[in-house]
Amino acid sequence: MPVNEEPILSNNGTSTLQLPLSQQKRLYWWLLLALNIIFLLVGQAAAVLLGRFYYDKGGNSTWMATLVQTAAFPVLFIPYFFLQSSEESSNVLNLPSIITLSLIYIVIGSLIAGDNMLYSVGLLYLSASTYSLICATQLAFNAISSYFINHQKFTALIFNSVVILSLSASLIAVNDNSNEPSGVPKGKYILGIVTTLSASAMYSVLLSLMQLTFQKVLKKETFSVVLEMQIYTSVVATCVSIVGLFASGEWKTLRGEMDGFTTGKLSYIMTLVWTAVAWQLCSVGVVGLIYVVSSLFSNVISTLSLAVTPIASLIVFQDKMNSVKIIAMLMSFWGFASYIYQNYLDDIKARKTKADANDASTSSCC
Repeated sequence: MPVNEEPILSNNGTSTLQLPLSQQKRLYWWLLLALNIIFLLVGQAAAVLLGRFYYDKGGNSTWMATLVQTAAFPVLFIPYFFLQSSEESSNVLNLPSIITLSLIYIVIGSLIAGDNMLYSVGLLYLSASTYSLICATQLAFNAISSYFINHQKFTALIFNSVVILSLSASLIAVNDNSNEPSGVPKGKYILGIVTTLSASAMYSVLLSLMQLTFQKVLKKETFSVVLEMQIYTSVVATCVSIVGLFASGEWKTLRGEMDGFTTGKLSYIMTLVWTAVAWQLCSVGVVGLIYVVSSLFSNVISTLSLAVTPIASLIVFQDKMNSVKIIAMLMSFWGFASYIYQNYLDDIKARKTKADANDASTSSCC
């Protein structure tokens, strides 16, 4: 049972404790959990590696880096229409109004675009080590936002997971061998710190707001609702990013950027395309984990990817893997295992509670 689980009213008005996707088999819930974890880890690792390739080979547009994070949303229509046709609409009468949904998607989508841009600006003015160290704070921010917005309950295992994963991400960051960017004025450097810190805080609030939307507004027990959230917020975020790209004038430099890409024009286009696809895969995993478990759990897996990415870098770019990185990865897996074990314990407790309730109901009937 997810740690953020709340009582759900049954038809007779009584409060019963239910698992997410409670009408589905428990096996389906665990498979859905595993699938979203894979989406997030693989998508984020691929997106980071492709983003690094883009900058290394001559790319420098912050608005383009922002745009590709949401521009591939049309690929999600394929699984969306398939799932929508195969799933029964059990909550049609309880659907929120179009105005309510539109307002939610516009607000969240606009915040996503702004958050992506803040991350892009931060990376422009900071070294990779400083940037990663500040990004690691998003887990702590999310712990706070989940507590106040989603009434997240904390146990010793969850606290251990948050602390260990934060320390692991920080250890990887400070072990980065990159230097501070040369030629960056002190004012720009401070701006990079402020924007990255703000982006981390905003990202955490966004995850909590998405979780709140699933719980209080959408209230649908189908995975298609996850894709709806991702598609419609991405539409808004993409439109905002396109406006920013043209308003800033960066669109004028894209032709020269493509011509100057060291591995060729086709490589430039394919890099952007697959970066966009990877970010969508990652985003589906992020939103899916919010829906299936909680925003804090989604952020835990995102932080875990800071340990997975160096492994991918070792394979793809032949990066060096020293003892510090190995220790940091082991810490990350420890923190991840703590959180998974807590969900396992909660699941056992929920099933026992449900079994006791059924026994009590059977006894009263007899």
